Amino acid sequence: MTPLLFALVILAAFLHASWNLLVKITDDRVLAMYLLQTLMGVMGLAMLLVFPFPKAAAVPFAITSGLLHTSYNLFLARSYRHGDLSVVYPVARGTAPLLTLIATHLFTADVISTQATLGVVVLIIGIWLIALSSNIWKQDRLTFIYALITSCFIGAYTVVDGLGGRASGNASGYTGLVFVLDALGMVLAGAYLRGWPIFAAAARIWKRGIAGAVMSGSAYWIVIWAMAQAPIAAVAALRETSILFALVFSHRVLNEQMGWRRLAGVICVVAGAMALRG
Repeated sequence: MTPLLFALVILAAFLHASWNLLVKITDDRVLAMYLLQTLMGVMGLAMLLVFPFPKAAAVPFAITSGLLHTSYNLFLARSYRHGDLSVVYPVARGTAPLLTLIATHLFTADVISTQATLGVVVLIIGIWLIALSSNIWKQDRLTFIYALITSCFIGAYTVVDGLGGRASGNASGYTGLVFVLDALGMVLAGAYLRGWPIFAAAARIWKRGIAGAVMSGSAYWIVIWAMAQAPIAAVAALRETSILFALVFSHRVLNEQMGWRRLAGVICVVAGAMALRG
């Protein structure tokens, strides 16, 4: 992985943790996700005007990604309803790199070095040390289950978008199409769950929605582009250094507590990321 690619994926990790913080501090998380994804759809339309439309072979990947992202958004919003950012976020992100590593081994020709594989494993250990520092499975098992299911959707759409970006002929055009389809799925889901008045409710927090959409869209744009340049599993694992930023936000902004297990997990995450850089 080149230094530039490494730095850009770290930037994507920071942006990802930042928009999750915005969702967490919004009273209505489903509404926040609805607005964020809708505005990302507008961003996607603009991208399709600038970049070439993806090749036909990539369209099924984009449609599948739209369905997976809609499910991910709804499960993530439910997870944040009661769970702390410093707990839900690591659980939701924790299994995804492992699932991605297994899937890319089975379905792609990606070759990942021994050092990078060890880096992924160490990073996953760190994420789960952070997640297990809480008694979430005892205090709110349903939140834990929702967060874990969210992780499965993350692993699935990561592999789908990695393959779709490669098949598209232009990763940026593919990203724009994914954003549009994600938005369409979320608009329909929002209308089904809340009715069409959800539009008026979302308009009241439009400023926060724009900020979240720019951060989320930019972060995933970088990731899809990066997966077209480097092994999908390595990029997916490095992206999960967003856990570090989420922990900082949870401690400094939300006043959530830090313990030794979380600190040990941080060390593992950093060590794993450094192994991927090599």
